[in-house]
Amino acid sequence: MASNSSGLWSSPAVRMGVSISIATGLYGISFGALGVAAGLSVWQTCALSLLMFTGGSQFAFVGVVAGGGAGAAALGAASLLGVRNAVYGMQMAALLGPRGLGRLLSAQLTIDESAATALGQTEKAEQKRGFWTAGVGVYLLWNLFTAAGALLGNALGDPGRWGLDGAAVAAFMGLLWPRLTHKEPIALAVVAASIAMLAVPWVAPGVPILIAAVVGAAWGYGSRSSGPAGQGANAQEAAR
Repeated sequence: MASNSSGLWSSPAVRMGVSISIATGLYGISFGALGVAAGLSVWQTCALSLLMFTGGSQFAFVGVVAGGGAGAAALGAASLLGVRNAVYGMQMAALLGPRGLGRLLSAQLTIDESAATALGQTEKAEQKRGFWTAGVGVYLLWNLFTAAGALLGNALGDPGRWGLDGAAVAAFMGLLWPRLTHKEPIALAVVAASIAMLAVPWVAPGVPILIAAVVGAAWGYGSRSSGPAGQGANAQEAAR
């Protein structure tokens, strides 16, 4: 048993998944406290984490409610941010090939952290370990700390003073940074981040990240078209 545990812990995907689970799980305290402060009950706050389970959408929902917005507006803001998970879902379905009950479970666990951990690996087995370790770990800890934050409520004060609002961002940047090894990914990251920041004052919550995603998709499509395959197609067209 000890050797099996040791062997599993030697997996870089498992270590990364556990690390991201702890960092993101702690962030759940912030959501729990903010949910109760916005007027939701403890059970409503916990239900959002159990069922919706996508941090950005949950914070968008609570933010609209706290600002006096209607439930439909809160759901709309949450849905805008949830669109990215549909994109992740298609990637993970192709990458992992889940079937039956595993397909339903993987759909619930497909979030930024699980997708990034899986895509950060090069071997098929490691991709699966990374996805399930991060997905299950984040789900368990996120819900545990959401409940803790909701129960403690205002006793925590401003969640930002504890640095909890930056834990998930820092962890995700830790996943992203090693992938920025070439000029093109770095340029794309800078352009997408700049566009998202410029859009923040002008559009509804959740829209800036969608605009950045569209820019990234267009960049990728353009790069593919201008690559060797695209150049070959253009040459054939010119010959005709």
